[in-house]
Amino acid sequence: MTMLPPGSTIGILGGGQLGRMLASAAAQLGYHTHILAPDAESVAAQSASSFTRADYHSRIVLDEMAAKCDVVTYEFENIAIEPVDYLSTKVPVHPAPAALAIAQDRASEKAFVDGIGGRTAPWRRVASLAELQAALAEIGAPAILKTLRLGYDGKGQVRIASAGEAEAAWHDIGQRPAILEGFVDFSHEFSIILARGADGAMVSYPPPWNQHADGILATSSLPAPAEIAGQWGVAAALTGRIADALDYVGVLTCEFFATAQGPVLNEMAPRVHNSGHWTIEGAVTSQFENHIRAICGLPLGDTALTAPAVEMENLIGHDADRWASILAEPGAHLHLYGKGDARPGRKMGHVTRLKR
Repeated sequence: MTMLPPGSTIGILGGGQLGRMLASAAAQLGYHTHILAPDAESVAAQSASSFTRADYHSRIVLDEMAAKCDVVTYEFENIAIEPVDYLSTKVPVHPAPAALAIAQDRASEKAFVDGIGGRTAPWRRVASLAELQAALAEIGAPAILKTLRLGYDGKGQVRIASAGEAEAAWHDIGQRPAILEGFVDFSHEFSIILARGADGAMVSYPPPWNQHADGILATSSLPAPAEIAGQWGVAAALTGRIADALDYVGVLTCEFFATAQGPVLNEMAPRVHNSGHWTIEGAVTSQFENHIRAICGLPLGDTALTAPAVEMENLIGHDADRWASILAEPGAHLHLYGKGDARPGRKMGHVTRLKR
């Protein structure tokens, strides 16, 4: 891979806060960024060099983006695969469309991870109520029914406490293709955030302990408890095998359950991740900078902590109204994403606290 020098242009598909923070990291290294997103109020555009508001499927717009950019990446995995595939024939795209295709389909993702020796929850693909009932008879309840595609922050999934709830759950997810996952008895949730270059070099961050509220990440904290620290090596090794198998370039995030039998992979995200926002101040090199370094062919940066303890708190909805008191906290670093209305469940920003 040819090293792209500062002054080159990085295209970013998606206009949310991840694109915003990627654009800021790119600017720090002297790169220009071009955002393509369909939303008029793109918070990523506030930090980028240029912005095109257009549908991702417009071939004219994609051709213009390819001509303008030296490399293209994406900030979320729920973008349609077709425009990413098309762009990859015109300009380097990282991570590659193959990684995106696997991560977009929960059954493909589970089968892929199982195939390289990873541990996942017991699961079955279901496409009808009858198949769901059969899967429940095999896997047992409690279980989680998840849509095959387009789920995040707890959306697109329903908990099934008993077989009698199958029909209601099937209707709750819109009678769409899905997977049924068996219950995992876990003590903690954590993530492995790894950056891989085109030359195969890899670095990963210490694993944060992730705690959720209403299906949305609430906090990520380090150092992780002993239950996570003891499974870090196995989880990081699996994440590395996934990255190698995909010939991955960029930041890859794998979320895990810590169980008595070892780490169980919950899901993977082919992008920078909410559970890595603490790295902006809490690590020598942030996940966003390492993603930019990887896709531009630069040496990967140090992932060591900059403080003995770090905590990232998501500011959801009106949590962001506490901005003034947060700014008064010693060791607190506030990030507001420039969004409009503070709706319930909407990620408005985050705060990272360094504890020395």
